Amino acid sequence: MSKKEKYRVDLGVSGGIAAYKAIEVLRLLQKSDCEVRVAMTRHAIEFIQPLTFRALTDAYVLVDDYAPENPDPIAHINFSQNIDLFLIVPATANIIAKFANGIADDFLSSTYLASTAPVLIAPAMNTTMWENAATQRNIEQLKKDGVRFVEPISGELACKTVGTGKLEDVENIVAQALNLLVQSPKSKVQNSKYDDKNFNAKVNAQELETLDFGLWTQDLLGEKILITVGGTREAIDPVRFISNHSSGKMGFAVAKAAEKRGAKVTVIAGATSVEPPENVNVIRAISAEEMHRAVMKELENATVFIGAAAVADYRPVKQAATKIKKNKNILHLELEKTPDILSDVSKIRHDGLLVVGFAAETENVVEYARSKMQKKNLDLIVANDITKNGAGFDSDTNIATILRRGDKEKIELPLMSKREMADIILDEVIKLR
Repeated sequence: MSKKEKYRVDLGVSGGIAAYKAIEVLRLLQKSDCEVRVAMTRHAIEFIQPLTFRALTDAYVLVDDYAPENPDPIAHINFSQNIDLFLIVPATANIIAKFANGIADDFLSSTYLASTAPVLIAPAMNTTMWENAATQRNIEQLKKDGVRFVEPISGELACKTVGTGKLEDVENIVAQALNLLVQSPKSKVQNSKYDDKNFNAKVNAQELETLDFGLWTQDLLGEKILITVGGTREAIDPVRFISNHSSGKMGFAVAKAAEKRGAKVTVIAGATSVEPPENVNVIRAISAEEMHRAVMKELENATVFIGAAAVADYRPVKQAATKIKKNKNILHLELEKTPDILSDVSKIRHDGLLVVGFAAETENVVEYARSKMQKKNLDLIVANDITKNGAGFDSDTNIATILRRGDKEKIELPLMSKREMADIILDEVIKLR
């Protein structure tokens, strides 16, 4: 694709439980150098707030033409003009019915009638609703009208039933969207390796990341990012230690995303349960003291420091030289504080260094995170409640809140993959520049 002109994609989000996955679709499209604007139905905002999309696109999110804060009173016309694709993720049975029958009683359905761009719809709904004769009739009508569909897949649905109706994997939705853009008369793609004759829309996540459309953004070129990852181990004796459940998945996801976006990445890794990504410099440091020394040694070369490691707060005052025998009912350990890496980094930061922290909490998450950000003089903090399903240690997904220094607003990130969350975190880092 030419770097001079981006694809313009309008992303419509309707009111289903899969609405949160539209965030991942948005990020993958942005990584493919697409300019994306978002419109939502009124019911969609009951699942995810427009502020999340606004933070990711730096653009007003349209829900109602007649909202007082709407900068464009005829947005349903202007929103749909000069775009290359109109993509609906997820599409409910209701919005499909409106499209098929020409009903224009909200912003999204009005925009559909006003658009002349190719339309791609990714449905998600209960199996019975998907198989209903009316839904299938509406889909057939839309297909006759030239609308393309990313068919839902079979699996366990939010209602705990199993059947067809689950939203297709976001990677495949984006792959099919890119395929449509490649085939469009307005196509700007110059890379013949992925033309419409040999493009395979069925790609997995790893393949999507390596597709050479010449699209992947390099907005972190010139940045040198230092990241701490994993948990630390504080020895009690030669056999036992104090540690935590950190796997390193979130930190490694940030490292991988940063490297993909052009940064030079160094990782100070404690104990981890996953392999580090390729093309990053990894330095092992098992204890908090070792990690502190490694960070101090590497810090002067960094432009961004991200403290994603779960560093032990305390360590035994004395480490036994030999294994402690099990000859007492109660064992007393005297503990002392470990070095505070985040605080020390902030205290000696050089000009231009950005400092980002993480806060894993079990209660009063935002309050504790904001206090930590202020006490340790952080530019940004990512807080998550580890008691929530899908957000704990060793999970492939996460749920988080991003707080920025001096900003009362918070960015709520719903359940998503840690890889997608990594890109959103890095987007916020770039904004700090």
